[in-house]
Amino acid sequence: MKKNNWIFIWLISLSVLLGIYFLSNDGFYSVPKNVITKEINNTKPENLSPQYKPSTDINNQKSPEDLKNGYEESIAVVLPIPGEPPISLWRPPLYPTPWAISPNDHFYFSRPIAADEINWPLANYRYGYFFPDSDIIHTGIDITARRGTPVIAAAPGTVIWAGYGLYYGTYNEEDPYGMAVTIEHDFGHKDKKLLTVYGHMDRIDVQEGQRVETGTKLGIVGNTGFTTGPHLHFEVRLETNSYFRTRNPELWLSPPQGWGVLVGQLKSIDSQYINLKEVYIRNIETKQSWMVLTYATNNINRDDYYKENLVLSDLPAGEYTLSFSYDGVTYRYDFTIYPGAISYISFHERTGFSNELPPVLSPKEWDNIVLTDDFLP
Repeated sequence: MKKNNWIFIWLISLSVLLGIYFLSNDGFYSVPKNVITKEINNTKPENLSPQYKPSTDINNQKSPEDLKNGYEESIAVVLPIPGEPPISLWRPPLYPTPWAISPNDHFYFSRPIAADEINWPLANYRYGYFFPDSDIIHTGIDITARRGTPVIAAAPGTVIWAGYGLYYGTYNEEDPYGMAVTIEHDFGHKDKKLLTVYGHMDRIDVQEGQRVETGTKLGIVGNTGFTTGPHLHFEVRLETNSYFRTRNPELWLSPPQGWGVLVGQLKSIDSQYINLKEVYIRNIETKQSWMVLTYATNNINRDDYYKENLVLSDLPAGEYTLSFSYDGVTYRYDFTIYPGAISYISFHERTGFSNELPPVLSPKEWDNIVLTDDFLP
């Protein structure tokens, strides 16, 4: 046989032997052990399914004799089952509180739900809307976080109510707020105390008289009281712990960085507020749209300065178009949302739109609407 043929046969045999070696010794087709180790070290045990959690049973360890005899426990390369992604991770972090770049603004409170859950107002049930199928006014905002989600303090202060009975003022498991907490805060606004309310919780983790800081866990989201499903009812109260003194929380919660808040006043030709009007907001660049209703009635407390009947928070800074129809006429207005600030718009059927800020009123001109006793949160 020719020499070249012998060399060819020898190379083929060597290739076969090398292939057998690598296939039987974690060769080309296995994941390198250092990669497995890195993946395991970067995986939190609590996020793994039970069958994939590392064993802590000392009785399951291999004996020196097993190791001496070449025993090697196989490592299963299994990706952990991922949990649900954070719902609001796409939102920027909030501006630090207190935040107010205008003397008339007051973004004093952080969100009562952390950023890894829904922590913005339910769009179709804002402050000033009617309770479903009723003429009862909603005096806060609802955040539809999942049941069991931690509820946290929006600012530092002292717990002055914890438990059932907030509406009635005495213990009552039939109270519409269910299990609720009220915090009286360390600061106020224009010499008036500020309080926040957290309603419909399943469990309360604080007690009356307890000192809390921003982010202190107050309890968990629940379904107690008059509800249609698990959520957190959040209120801002001015001066006293009474539903007669509520204000729109969207004017008090710090917006995400780079985002702002729209505040409006829509009035008819006879200078009356236009109630329950669908108003459409559209971002000119991204084409994203929102719909917000004006307040349902005049019997609602408004901001002392803006005297609004429309609020839409958490709008990314940019150029927008506002539109609505009234008495057969469609009105449109282009405006700008500025980061970390309130953008104010007024409309009067006689004179049209304006972005001029309202005049500063003296105390004797303030109106303080008192709600009727048929209120439910």
